[in-house]
Amino acid sequence: MVWRKIRIFLAMIKFEHTIFALPFAYLGAFIAAGGRPTAAQLGWITLAMFGARTAAMSLNRLIDRHIDALNPRTADRALPRGLISVTEVWLYTILSFGLLFFAATRLNWLCVELMPIAVLVLVIYSYTKRWTWACHFALGLADALAPVGAWVAIRAAIDLPAVILGLGMGTWVAGFDIIYACQDYDFDRRYGIHSIPARFGKERALVISRCLHAFSIVMLAGVGFLLHLGWLYFLGVLLAAVILTYEHRLVSPEDLSRLNLAFLNMNGYLSVLMFVFTLLALTLE
Repeated sequence: MVWRKIRIFLAMIKFEHTIFALPFAYLGAFIAAGGRPTAAQLGWITLAMFGARTAAMSLNRLIDRHIDALNPRTADRALPRGLISVTEVWLYTILSFGLLFFAATRLNWLCVELMPIAVLVLVIYSYTKRWTWACHFALGLADALAPVGAWVAIRAAIDLPAVILGLGMGTWVAGFDIIYACQDYDFDRRYGIHSIPARFGKERALVISRCLHAFSIVMLAGVGFLLHLGWLYFLGVLLAAVILTYEHRLVSPEDLSRLNLAFLNMNGYLSVLMFVFTLLALTLE
């Protein structure tokens, strides 16, 4: 029974999507440490990431449960189906925030001092679809906390390269979230849910997504230039650009049948490759 609940919970929060943010957190940590973070630092960063993402996704499912029940695409989720209770998800949320706080105390006090800001962002972003079509940028900001937070965990400071790296990740996430939102175009317009596709149409939304992804590549390259990370890092950025180009070739306003391939597979490859090539650049050059 317990293991079944855990499996349901992990499926509900899309645990496999951790592949998007965690490699970028490690990327920020390794760059900040010059390629040599300690095992303890990486361990606490991992736990902080797990706590933050689990809390954010749990809150998102709680806040959106009534909307999810109306949307045919999401009506099969655990909360609308009653596979897990609201009380249980609140418990997981509180425990996850507790884990985030404890991990922050084991890193440095700037992490602790900045935690309320991070929590505020993680809480608010789930509400933004009710207010503004710019909700995708709120999600991007929430995910941008991963590399910036990892940088702070290592250096106890917010430096310009961390901000640029955060901008690179944030605009990448916002861009693919716009693509993902295209599949809810009709539902969002019918029920007054705000999104860029619902506001500007799917064709313009995909153009905006491409522009954000181009900006993301520029920001990632900017980190390399600023810190002189070497050709292996830039090879990783080039591969990221190729992946994003291919991702946009998989979808069109008229055909979203390959959206899941574009969303999960391509972006998962991008985050892992960026981390691997950054690590190689830091250790081999």
